[in-house]
Amino acid sequence: MSTQFRISLLIYGMVNAVLFGIGAVTVLSIPSLQEQWKFLIPIVVVASFVLAAPIAWFIAPRLRARYWRDR
Repeated sequence: MSTQFRISLLIYGMVNAVLFGIGAVTVLSIPSLQEQWKFLIPIVVVASFVLAAPIAWFIAPRLRARYWRDR
């Protein structure tokens, strides 16, 4: 396994939780969406699982970036 994959795997859960939280709060706080929460919350769960992987893959190299002291 590559280092980028390992870092992505570590932050996948955190990214998934944040995406789910944003989606759940959005669905439950907008009155027009509250009526359909039984249909929308499972969509939010699936979307957070799917979208977390590419976002974690995108973030992983930035966590490895080395910064110079003389910035």
